[in-house]
Amino acid sequence: MSMLSDQLLVVAILAYLVSMLCYAVEHAFGLRGAVARTATRELVGAGAGVEPAPATSPRGGATSPRGGVTSLRGMATSLRGATSWAGRAAVGATVFGVLAHLGCLVARGLAAHRMPWGNMYEFVLTVTFIGVVAWLVLAARRPAVRRLGLYVSLALVTLLGVAGLVLYTEVMPLVPALRSYWFVIHVSTAALASGIFLVGFVTAAMYLVRAGYEQGRVGFPYSLGHRLPTAGVLEPLTFRLHTLAFPIWTFAVAAGAVWAEAAWGRYWGWDPKETWAFISWVVYAGYLHARATPSVRRSTATWIAVLGWLTMLMNLFGVNLFFEGLHSYAGVD
Repeated sequence: MSMLSDQLLVVAILAYLVSMLCYAVEHAFGLRGAVARTATRELVGAGAGVEPAPATSPRGGATSPRGGVTSLRGMATSLRGATSWAGRAAVGATVFGVLAHLGCLVARGLAAHRMPWGNMYEFVLTVTFIGVVAWLVLAARRPAVRRLGLYVSLALVTLLGVAGLVLYTEVMPLVPALRSYWFVIHVSTAALASGIFLVGFVTAAMYLVRAGYEQGRVGFPYSLGHRLPTAGVLEPLTFRLHTLAFPIWTFAVAAGAVWAEAAWGRYWGWDPKETWAFISWVVYAGYLHARATPSVRRSTATWIAVLGWLTMLMNLFGVNLFFEGLHSYAGVD
């Protein structure tokens, strides 16, 4: 079962990679993609500044110059039809990756005879799985945001690649300190909140790109803004995702404190993991407060949300790799 889990992880990564490539094809060659826009500008520019002469038809008659415009529109429609398969293939590859991802987690749990959350490798697998499921639900409910799939897939491939190459740990029993019913309660809610925060980070980052594009900023990454949903769609969506995840994260931190009292005889000891969990909570609380304050610009509040995800990454990777404490269960030497 452990070997099956490892193989399914590779399948999931490849599926998400295919999804990312298909989204990139749709992004570049779709009707609103970068390549299509460039081609359209070149075609229009080639006929600009000169009044086109009426074209002669095979029967000797003259055709309207608007025929060129009609042809251009026809080419654009054909281009859109030719690349629509890429968007459908991207969603299909994501669904296939989710199934392989779920199989990876289930096989890992069966091999370990426990919930597959006992170390940093397994936790990253769980967080990314929750994140991609949240993304699929969001894409189904809000089709307009499907264009963000490229960046969600990129995040998934990156995190799962790091998990498989750097964080991988052989299947082993839980350490004695984790053998408690609080293990399921605390870790499951922390993973659930983290997965939603992951999607919220993507929408927040893309809102900042789109907002900069709408303000006329040029150069990378604002040049990507044309293909993104409007800022008016992304910003409220970012707020809703964080509004959903924050109470769950609050419960996870509180449940961890109760578990700490049962395991170590104190609710809070400023252990590195506890400290960074609290820092993340404070930053996300600051984001929600700033977002609810009319005098704070939406872009400023969104930067706080991005900072919140950076603290989550520090809590997940930095604390486990660079600090020692009572939460040293990463399983990475």
